[in-house]
Amino acid sequence: MFDWDEKPELNITPLVDVMLVLLAILMVISPNIVYEELIRLPQGSAQKEMTKKEQVQITISSDKKVKVGTTVLAYESFADNFIQTASSYPADSTVQISADGRLNYSDVMYVLAVVKKAGFQNVSLVTAQ
Repeated sequence: MFDWDEKPELNITPLVDVMLVLLAILMVISPNIVYEELIRLPQGSAQKEMTKKEQVQITISSDKKVKVGTTVLAYESFADNFIQTASSYPADSTVQISADGRLNYSDVMYVLAVVKKAGFQNVSLVTAQ
């Protein structure tokens, strides 16, 4: 006969086994899951050709003679002369200033300030090697 006082027991062992197997599978697969974000890159122009910018070489000698390309200018009148001749160079030209090591720092900075005042933005100081 039936014993109504008996309480049924729930067997959870198979449930725990299934959950552990699923956890092991998740731990093995999760490092391989990669999030992918689709982005649209801008289209470049195939016809545009790279052009080399013109360079302006400025050399300052130990006796304060300033040479712009092949033209020699006096240090005292460099500001006026260079600003007048700067219009013959494109505004996006690269200017390279090299100076004798025996010159004062202020002499080189004067030339640099004049070049910047003339409207050139790409100016570099060349160092001796």
